[in-house]
Amino acid sequence: MFSTLRTYASFVRFSHSVFALPFALVGALLAAQQTPVTLGGVLWIVAAMVTARTAAMGFNRLVDSRFDAMNPRTTDRELPRGDLSRASATALVAVSSVAFILVSYQLSWICFVLSPLALVIVFWYSLAKRYTTYTQLFLGLALAVAPVGGWLGAGGGAGWAPWVLALATGAWVAGFDIFYACQDLDFDRAHGLRSIPARFGVETSLTIARTLHLITVVALAAVALVMPLGPWYLVGVAGVAALLAYEQTLVRPHDLSRVKEAFDLNGYVGIFYLVATAAALYVG
Repeated sequence: MFSTLRTYASFVRFSHSVFALPFALVGALLAAQQTPVTLGGVLWIVAAMVTARTAAMGFNRLVDSRFDAMNPRTTDRELPRGDLSRASATALVAVSSVAFILVSYQLSWICFVLSPLALVIVFWYSLAKRYTTYTQLFLGLALAVAPVGGWLGAGGGAGWAPWVLALATGAWVAGFDIFYACQDLDFDRAHGLRSIPARFGVETSLTIARTLHLITVVALAAVALVMPLGPWYLVGVAGVAALLAYEQTLVRPHDLSRVKEAFDLNGYVGIFYLVATAAALYVG
């Protein structure tokens, strides 16, 4: 039983939930400045994020399984290796999708109505590399939904904060996914898959990624213009900027050996931002 759960968790990279979840929770924290949020509401937001991400990652692994089996970097994944059947993976995606819609109903009517659209957005990323160069921007869009969802799930009304935070989240995710995609440039070109690195090459792609991370920092700082967050929030943003600046040093045009290290660092970026924002709101 434990081995099966471990296989499923590895299949959907459960640990990578730390990328979008902190930004969903920040969205909820910001909404809580307008309307009370209960612990139960926060747990439902977490459940929505986990089920949506499980469905999205499972779908990604399913539609990419043929390419994963050919790519030396990904042949050890669960479907190519045979640790998980396509039927089991399909069932996981279906159950997670239904669970996400049901959980969304527990949050609010608007979340329930928008939940199918959210699934379409996160599923589209997995197909985008077949049709558009700007695949990484669509992943950014998929995760940019998180802070808006957290805001709406916590009962937030009209306001600029979740949208500015969504811009920051989307630019951040697209930036680090460009780093990651540089590893597959030759494979993607050989098999007709599209991406920013495959179109523009590594050096230009890294410049695009760094520009996106600059946008991230500016947008995070701009949240303080539309919400009364105080100076300690900006100290937290400066910390995020420092982490992203360090991430930039790990990936160079002629040395991609530390791409995974740079990618994993983003888990700490999200957690740090969540803690810094919470501290600014409730301590600072």
